[in-house]
Amino acid sequence: MDPTKSGEPILSDRVLVNGSETTATLTAGGQLRWSDLTLDVEKEVIGFSVEGSKIKIRIVVECTAGISCFAKPAMTRKNFTLEFSSDSSLHSWAQKLHEIIDALGRPKRLFIFVNPYGGKKSALKIFETEVRPLLDDANIDFTVQETKYQLHAKEVVQELDLKKYDGIVCVSGDGILVEVVNGLLNREDWDAAIKIPLGVVPAGTGNGMIKSLLDSVGQPCAAFNATLAVIRGHRRLLDVATISQGDTRYFSVLMLAWGLVADIDIESEKYRWMGSARIDFYALQRIFGLRKYDGSIIFVPASGFETYGEPLDHADDIIVKIESESNSDMEPTRTQQYGYHGPNVDIKSLNWHKIDGPFVSIWLHNVPWGGEDAMAAPDAEFSDGCLDLIMIKDCPKLSLLNIMTELSNGGHVKSPYVSYLKVKALALQPGFRTEDPAKGGIIDVDGEVLARGKGTYKCDQKSLMAYDKLLIKVDQGLATVFSPI
Repeated sequence: MDPTKSGEPILSDRVLVNGSETTATLTAGGQLRWSDLTLDVEKEVIGFSVEGSKIKIRIVVECTAGISCFAKPAMTRKNFTLEFSSDSSLHSWAQKLHEIIDALGRPKRLFIFVNPYGGKKSALKIFETEVRPLLDDANIDFTVQETKYQLHAKEVVQELDLKKYDGIVCVSGDGILVEVVNGLLNREDWDAAIKIPLGVVPAGTGNGMIKSLLDSVGQPCAAFNATLAVIRGHRRLLDVATISQGDTRYFSVLMLAWGLVADIDIESEKYRWMGSARIDFYALQRIFGLRKYDGSIIFVPASGFETYGEPLDHADDIIVKIESESNSDMEPTRTQQYGYHGPNVDIKSLNWHKIDGPFVSIWLHNVPWGGEDAMAAPDAEFSDGCLDLIMIKDCPKLSLLNIMTELSNGGHVKSPYVSYLKVKALALQPGFRTEDPAKGGIIDVDGEVLARGKGTYKCDQKSLMAYDKLLIKVDQGLATVFSPI
């Protein structure tokens, strides 16, 4: 028990708890006690209801010897019913419980996207069996929108009346979250819209964001824990990366990949019938049929990483056209065009470095986990204003195989063949395969294809950007996400 929440009772009454007579007390600090049980309202009580002369307390607790629980997950729902002998006591208890819970800043109204097509197509079942019961316990009103096609969530968010809601929740993989962020930042009122808290409940193929949030406090990546994080209403800031190519903008919150990781992620779709095994199967193909890509990266190293690359003396070496310049460093500004166009950067004042290829893999990460089984960037933070760059230029195939097996625990970054650094901005000049100059590569952003080069998988399909130079800048703490703490 948190000692700062102890204190003298503000309410004390003889009550029946689940039919047994006892004395119940409630402290100003939010401690609810009876018999030998003490509950922390903030951590354990998720809601209550008044039913006649009774108050039904709905809680979540860890599975411990004190409270019977034999099945996963590590947290379980439980109800206690307090029956009062007088209406005045009942009213006083209900009022004080309302006041304590309201003071916690929990959401009362949510807009929820459910993606029925992602992952194992289980999002609807997850919502009905795991998410809805907890939201009902917490007395949260919600509106549910099933996504029907790619970019549907983005379209909905661009027109949504955000004043009606305290948060947006995505029961999906990372893709719907990314659509929501892009929708918010393409609104006319983007600067207010992007402040709405965003939540994710894992129900897709890639669940890197919620895995990162829950793992940061040692919790399993489960729908139960993710929903609790939303209900409790704790928030943290999240960096947003702006990827630009000419006038085209795309906003990323998870990762960008080019080379080996992107090829595995996107090209393995042809083996989707294999389920999650397709990633491992195709990774072996790509490692033993290894590709290297010509090209270069130009980047601004974070403090402490200035020894990487060749320093550049003037901004003319920057290969990406910067749309506008200002003296404000990384400050969001409203442009004449619709929506947010990313942080303005005075490129002449930045300390740019350059690394030339060929490359096996370039991987930029905003959060530690790229998926539930891939701790891509173990040192990544949610709002440090940096992206973590994981780079492989050359590597023997057997060593590369070992590197890939270490992804599940972040051990790959210890390999002498892996360079791991933090950058504040990066310009990517993607090139062609060294062994086949007629073929390009794939640029993968948050699990979706941003650009395809000639001769790549499904290269006839239209992509948002050309397989050409692009710029990635970071806006520190621009978005807000529901967090376990």
